[in-house]
Amino acid sequence: MRDGATLYFICGKIASGKTTLARRLAAERSAVLICEDEWLTLLEAKSDSFDAFLTHARRLRAAIGPHVVRLLSLGTSVVLDVPTASNTPRGRAWIRSLFEAAGAAHELHVIEAPDDLCKARLRTRNETKPEGLYFGHVPEDIFGPVTSLLVPPTAAEGFNVIRHQA
Repeated sequence: MRDGATLYFICGKIASGKTTLARRLAAERSAVLICEDEWLTLLEAKSDSFDAFLTHARRLRAAIGPHVVRLLSLGTSVVLDVPTASNTPRGRAWIRSLFEAAGAAHELHVIEAPDDLCKARLRTRNETKPEGLYFGHVPEDIFGPVTSLLVPPTAAEGFNVIRHQA
């Protein structure tokens, strides 16, 4: 395992605090932060549906994967704020391939938050548009369908899990 290089990634519902935690981890651990929503916004990825968003997210992962492996291989820690990957076993398998290819350590941070809290935060985020956390309007009616896709990690997946209460 590469000395000091760690890949941090976060699993959680919409508006549970993933990006806030990612920014905090990056600052505290002197790590490079890669935020999926921020990159897709900068790339002007047109996401007029959740399926379109997922397509752009898959393309982004294909582009950043080798870069993440290289950073980790050089001893630089990385925080991945990529919920489309962190929230499913298949996506987490991709993340595992990154830290294993680099011989790096990892931490999977799981944010546990009740739906009503997340929905309230989502409404506030949509209304106030806080810089660094707001990357476009997320309608509350997609909360349920998107949350239903979240599969919490299991012990069988073998990740170093750190749990947080929102």
